[in-house]
Amino acid sequence: MESQLQMSVAGKLSGENLSGELLSETSEVLRKQLENAQAQLAQARRMATIGELTSTTTHEFNNLLMTIINYAKLGLRHKDEASRDKALQRIHDAAAKATKLTSSILSMARNRSGQFEPTDLRLIVEDSLLLLEREFRKYRVWLDKQLDEVPPIIGSGNDLQRMIINLLVNARQATKEGGQVKILLQHDVAQSEVVFTVRDTGVGIAPEILPKIFEPFFSTKAGPDASGKGGTGVGLACCKETVDAHQGRIRVESSVGKGTAFIIRFPSPKTSTENLPEANQSATQPVFPEVGDSGASAHTPTKVNLK
Repeated sequence: MESQLQMSVAGKLSGENLSGELLSETSEVLRKQLENAQAQLAQARRMATIGELTSTTTHEFNNLLMTIINYAKLGLRHKDEASRDKALQRIHDAAAKATKLTSSILSMARNRSGQFEPTDLRLIVEDSLLLLEREFRKYRVWLDKQLDEVPPIIGSGNDLQRMIINLLVNARQATKEGGQVKILLQHDVAQSEVVFTVRDTGVGIAPEILPKIFEPFFSTKAGPDASGKGGTGVGLACCKETVDAHQGRIRVESSVGKGTAFIIRFPSPKTSTENLPEANQSATQPVFPEVGDSGASAHTPTKVNLK
């Protein structure tokens, strides 16, 4: 009887060990599948952004080619040194800009490294502005940029550029002809943070809508605009996801009829190297926004803080 009991216990333990091993293997398989799915999603988002920019960048590149051709003709027609020097300088400038434009597109197309590493946010902002310059000119929205020298932040260049482009496109769409979008990049030494701000003079966001703007698939637009951008309700949700992954904070200030500002703070190297997040993985969990006075008047700024 005792022997049978021992065999029974041994069988159960063996079965439990087998179940534990099976569970561990299944968990590992699922983890790898999740990682692959996250990588594919990141690639899909990147290619979607490139697709939206294709029309704008193609027109801009064509304009640069026309500039090169026209000044080449000018240099061939005029034999004097002054005219040729002017033509060559214009050709050089247009070719240099075309090179920067293609480099910006290629940087988005390739997965820089996929890892969190020291990243020059100023360079990424400048690349993003270059890609969207023509679009702002087309809709006669003025760009005002003030980009200070800032220390590198620890981050993913691809994700940061997609976030910046989303914010700039949203600001342009919210701003009427003749309006202005201001881009600021500053180093808050006291707080050891790099601060990126996009401020527009657009229509603003109603206080009752403000808490919802980062929810996936929430949109106040009926669909994409004439440029083929926006209306899906995923742009700001992706921005929030990127800020979370970089251990950052985002603050939104808006006045109906006066405009909106998105202020994003990223930890500078002194603090950002601690608890460094894995690539494509959020370092913090989203926090539902705390909204200011929901009964604010049309001209009272309403604020949302996301930490």
